[in-house]
Amino acid sequence: MSLFKIENHKIKEIMACLTPILHGKDETLVKLLVCVFAGGHVLLEDLPGLGKTTLALAVARALGLQFGRIQCTNDLLPTDVTGLNIFKADKGAFEFHPGPAFNNLVLVDEINRATPKTQSALLEAMGEGQATVDGKTYQLPQPFFVIATQNPVEHAGTFPLPESQMDRFMARLSLGYPAREAEREILRSGSQREELENIPALLNPREIIETQSEIEREVTVSDKIIDYILTVAEKSRSHPDAAVGISTRGAMVLLRAARAAAWLQGRGFVIPEDVKAFADDVLLHRLILKQGSERAKKELLRQLFAETPAI
Repeated sequence: MSLFKIENHKIKEIMACLTPILHGKDETLVKLLVCVFAGGHVLLEDLPGLGKTTLALAVARALGLQFGRIQCTNDLLPTDVTGLNIFKADKGAFEFHPGPAFNNLVLVDEINRATPKTQSALLEAMGEGQATVDGKTYQLPQPFFVIATQNPVEHAGTFPLPESQMDRFMARLSLGYPAREAEREILRSGSQREELENIPALLNPREIIETQSEIEREVTVSDKIIDYILTVAEKSRSHPDAAVGISTRGAMVLLRAARAAAWLQGRGFVIPEDVKAFADDVLLHRLILKQGSERAKKELLRQLFAETPAI
C-alpha cells in the first residue's frame, strides 16, 4: 500500500509504471520520490538482496536521469568518485575525466566501506553540488541526487559515517523484507533486468528542476506548521535523554519533505499529517541519545509529537 493517496497525475503515471516491477515497495518508492522533489539525498539502510539497487535504477530510468554507480571498498580513492586529470601527450596538457559523481542520480553502494577521506569527497558533492579536483572546482549536473546504501548489521572493515555526513541525507529509509505475496511474485518473475531496461523516461532533468521550483513557490506553509516543527525540535534539544537534539537543518529538511508530500497529494498547503509522515525518516538519524537503542529514539520522537499540539 502507498503511504498516502497520490493525486498528481505525473506521479501516478510513475507509480503505475514502477509498482509492477518493485513488488511491495510502494511506500519506500513514494518516500524516495518525495526526497527527489524536495531536493534531498537518501540513505537506504538494509540487508543485502532486498532490492536497493533495483529501486535506484528503476527510479533513475522513470525520471529520465543519467545514472552512475560507485561500489565502495576500502581502497576506493576520492578521484574514483570525482574523476581525475590525465595528461594528454598530443595536447601537451592535462584533461579532466569526470568520475561517476558526474551523473544526475548516483548510487553509492556500501558507503560505510569507503574511507573517511573518500567519504569527505562525497560530502562536498552532496552538500555543495560540486567536486574539487587538483584545486579546481567543477559543478555537478543538476538535478543531483545520491542514494547511498549500507548494511546495518555488518561492521567488519567499515567506517561509520560521521554526524556531518549523516546530516547530508534528507532521509534514512529501509525496504525491509517483502510480504509473502510480493516475494512469491518476485520468485515467479525471476530476473528483472529486461523490465528495468524497458522502463520509459516519464520525466526529464529540466522538468524535475521546474517541479522543485513549483513546490517551493506554490505550496504554502502556515506559521502554525512552522511553530509545530520548531516546538518539537526545541523539546528534543532540552530533553534529558538527548545528547544531540534536532538541528535547524533537520527542521528545515523536514519542512521541505512535508511540502513535497503535500504536492504529491495535490494540495497547495502543508498539514500536520505531512510532517508526521516523514518525521522518523528525516529526524531519527539526526537525533542522538545519551544511551538507548533505535527503538528508544523512535519512542522519544513519537512522545515529542504526541505532546505537541498540531494547531
